[in-house]
Amino acid sequence: MKKLSIVAMGLLVLILASCNETKKKKESMGKTENPFMKVSTLPFQAPDFTKIKNSHFAPALEEGIKQQLAEIEQIADNPEEPTFENTLVALEKSGKLLTRTLNVFEMLSGANTNDTLQDLQEEIAPKLAGLQDAITLNDNLFNRIKTIYQKKNELDLDNESTRLLQYYYDEFTRAGANLPAEAKEKLKKLNEEDALLSAKFTNQLLTGTKAGALVVDSDAELKGLSESQIKQAAKNAANAGKEGKYLISLQNTTQQPLLQSLTDRDTRQKLFEASWTRTEKGDENDTRDVIQRLAEIRAKKADLLGFSNFAAWTLQDQMAKTPQSVESFLGKLIPPATANARKEATDLQVLIDRDKGGFKLQPYDWNMYAEQLRKERYDLDEDQIKPYFELFNVLENGVFYAASRLYGLSFERRTDIPVYNPDMRVYEVKDADDSELALFYCDYFQRDNKSGGAWMSNVVGQSKLLGTKPVVYNVCNYTKPAEGEPALISYDDVTTMFHEFGHALHGIFADQTYPSLSGTNVARDFVELPSQFNEHWALYPDVFQNYAKHYKTGAPMPEELVSKIKKSVTFNQGYALTEILAASELDMEWHTIKAGTDIDSADKFDSEALAKNKLDIPQVPPRYRSSYFLHIWSNGYSAGYYAYLWAEMLDQDAFAWFEENGGLSFKNGQRFRKLILSRGNTEDYNEMYYNFAGREPNINPMLKNRGIAVR
Repeated sequence: MKKLSIVAMGLLVLILASCNETKKKKESMGKTENPFMKVSTLPFQAPDFTKIKNSHFAPALEEGIKQQLAEIEQIADNPEEPTFENTLVALEKSGKLLTRTLNVFEMLSGANTNDTLQDLQEEIAPKLAGLQDAITLNDNLFNRIKTIYQKKNELDLDNESTRLLQYYYDEFTRAGANLPAEAKEKLKKLNEEDALLSAKFTNQLLTGTKAGALVVDSDAELKGLSESQIKQAAKNAANAGKEGKYLISLQNTTQQPLLQSLTDRDTRQKLFEASWTRTEKGDENDTRDVIQRLAEIRAKKADLLGFSNFAAWTLQDQMAKTPQSVESFLGKLIPPATANARKEATDLQVLIDRDKGGFKLQPYDWNMYAEQLRKERYDLDEDQIKPYFELFNVLENGVFYAASRLYGLSFERRTDIPVYNPDMRVYEVKDADDSELALFYCDYFQRDNKSGGAWMSNVVGQSKLLGTKPVVYNVCNYTKPAEGEPALISYDDVTTMFHEFGHALHGIFADQTYPSLSGTNVARDFVELPSQFNEHWALYPDVFQNYAKHYKTGAPMPEELVSKIKKSVTFNQGYALTEILAASELDMEWHTIKAGTDIDSADKFDSEALAKNKLDIPQVPPRYRSSYFLHIWSNGYSAGYYAYLWAEMLDQDAFAWFEENGGLSFKNGQRFRKLILSRGNTEDYNEMYYNFAGREPNINPMLKNRGIAVR
């Protein structure tokens, strides 16, 4: 090794000092230029998408984690006696930078992702899981919470503060705060792997869904589709570098919307199989090993925490409380649903035989022949009704109109608020007294870089403690029309818009002090109540006649067509309910396995689970196959997909209350807002519902609405 002279060493010191100073300046400049490092100055603290770059997320998330860890240590190691203010309120105030960044990151990684965000998603997931463990498994912090909790009867706390204390004590206990040190370390590793694999699953599914799109060579194979749909398929193919061909993108559910129209049976089969096997091709996007490992991890976590299975652990804070309660609920629905589905299958086979089809009904035949039968029975054709459902007219004169009538809201479109995609719209929401209430974003059109399905979330949460008002968004996956064409949607799409805006209302009406209890931060089997309840207004006469108008002439939908839609509401409900029940039972089966269970294969597991629950009807596949069941592997619905049906029981009973008390009115809307929509997680959900309806929820309105009677 060559030794340095004293002069050379002196020069090196100067150079290193200069480099360090340059590095510090760059880091300081990076933080200054990073828009996440300070609160947005836009209205409602909305994110400024004109300034946000991919490169901003990683440093902001890293710094956010670092800051919150420091804040947690300061709270946990505070030498002062634990108090509600210096412990729980301090916890609620922590992590502002991380929350601000993560909300936008999740918004984009779900609806407008790219390679950089996908890579970061997998990189950051275990770090976020580690942060959560650093909070909930911190002995000093839990001891402070436990000390306050043990003195709760001596404290002069209001109802929401009392609820927050209970919330934190329960959250820490459920997360393993009482475990011995060795068990905590095991749990941390399992949580980290769960988070990593969940993120990996999301990215595999997104990529697999995009790669699984059906490509055909000629428009003859797309017979039955409209000229506009064929034109869009050609455009999709051109955008994918397949000029001269036709591409049909996949949506997240098993059945694909275009199966209803495609008359070429080979094409139908190809489209169904593309959907069914999108993440089962033995390539890098095959999710089956990942979901098996996720199920194993969750069973091990439950065992460590002293529970027989993951569902028993995770259902503690839900309305249902236990797996047995969920199974009892689903068990009441399976026999009548499957009996109806089998009858419907027989009816469709009669139609096939009458037309001399020469084949047995398959899953990919169902939607087309069900649509034919619906036309025959009710003389109702989707192509007849779509011209009356132009997307943004439905939004402004249907969805918003109902909210105005019920809650006194008004909506003003804001073109000055930046968006991440030009197809999006932003509206300012004002209350009945004209005061500013919230911002609402909507992103409705399908893109290859968007996850499938439809959802709502907050990009800014509501909190009186933090002085923030809600900024909420809805995302859907409607087919974007060709240039110059109107965005005409189906009646199912209409109800989806009302559904997601029901979630938005739950967020918009949040009126809590503490962010942890605010808005939609409620149990899974309660969170779907506002959304599913809001669907009822889609067909309510006063609302329907205000938006169901022909996009060209403005003429209202003829009463004859309206009547046909109403009569057809219970059509095909055996199928619709059975596919949801099948998905719900797959979820419960995966999450009730015991630690150490040996799973041969995901495919075999699915088949055996459906057979066990008497849901193995070949023509009626589950709404989601396990290999692409995003809800349960990555979106927080593990052992919780039943929640849609549970909440349906609540929403149908709630709407029955409305009908008993005068229907659509500001008075009734205000009651629902005051006792349900604005309450967040501030009281027991069963009590909350009872306070609104004055009774326990009844399952009969749900069955009646679906045209199904318990046998």
